[in-house]
Amino acid sequence: MHNDTVSLGIDSATATVTLDRPDSLNSMSIGLCHDLIEAIETAESDRSVAVVIITGAGRGFCAGADLSQPALGAGAANEEPVDVPTLMDLYFNPAVRAIQACSVPTVARVNGIAGGGGFGLALACDIAIAARSASFVATFGPKLGIVPDIGTTWHLSRRAGRSRALGIALLGERISAAQAVEWGLIYAVVDDDALDHETARVAKILRDSSAEASIRIRDAIDVAPHHSFSEHLDVEREHQRVLAPLNLDEGIRAFLEKRSPEFPGR
Repeated sequence: MHNDTVSLGIDSATATVTLDRPDSLNSMSIGLCHDLIEAIETAESDRSVAVVIITGAGRGFCAGADLSQPALGAGAANEEPVDVPTLMDLYFNPAVRAIQACSVPTVARVNGIAGGGGFGLALACDIAIAARSASFVATFGPKLGIVPDIGTTWHLSRRAGRSRALGIALLGERISAAQAVEWGLIYAVVDDDALDHETARVAKILRDSSAEASIRIRDAIDVAPHHSFSEHLDVEREHQRVLAPLNLDEGIRAFLEKRSPEFPGR
């Protein structure tokens, strides 16, 4: 699949969704939001797909909203103010929800700048791997006078803690990939020439894993902050009640036989 702004390739149970507006560092137009949702839905509908990789074409991951579009910005010439809440409801939030709710694990391959809404897209993926030259920046507050959106404040508050989250959002300073790892914003940073290899390595682990277990692991992590310790023990027990009959015998046999497990559905 190749739309005007997003391409989708599927190979070896891995779907690669590429934001494809390299001349604008893959900034988010209305069309890109629509095409991103379509690409993720297409990947999910393919039962062979076990993992979705999201990346950017050229030298950037995603620079955020395309403010040159009249509907999104170019605002000085507009007679009417930009209706940001409506744009969020119709385009940006559905795009990030599609990533967050994807039925298979998602991996952000951050090959360059992830700014503004692009920062939010990377944070929405289950695992983010960045090239060492990549960077992250929340420009909303100091540059645009608005709140970081498409879930950025939600993720920052949970991963970085209040002090760092406020510093990132209020100051809008560029964060290196190494700093992002240290602060718990992303999973890993690798040398630029190792990004493809590391992304492929992680994708292989995910696609060889139990699909049902991957979904339930993500759910257990996501709901944990809402439970007491004792309540969450019950959540884990319920997941094991479903997963153990499906997977555990095969997992133990594979371990004893020194081979990779072959879980149902893979």
